[in-house]
Amino acid sequence: MNDGIFYLKEYGRVVITLKDAMERQGMTRNRLARLTGLVYNSINRYYQNAPISSVDLDVLAKICFVMECDIADVLKYERPDLGEEPNPQMMVAE
Repeated sequence: MNDGIFYLKEYGRVVITLKDAMERQGMTRNRLARLTGLVYNSINRYYQNAPISSVDLDVLAKICFVMECDIADVLKYERPDLGEEPNPQMMVAE
């Protein structure tokens, strides 16, 4: 670490917060599936924040359109707990 760069192994995670947004609006999974034209199982995976290998941006766009919300209402970035605040400009992923 002589060069002032540290190697980031933990970079945080993105959490799907669709359940919270739906509860605030009183929206059910069945109703959201009907209004978006998506199958219930797709909505349910996002609702349960189940492990998803890739997020379908079209699905998120449909959800946000129907719920009249912003992407930040259904996705949340959680920073890693690294102790002191790191400088992102000095990080290099390994």
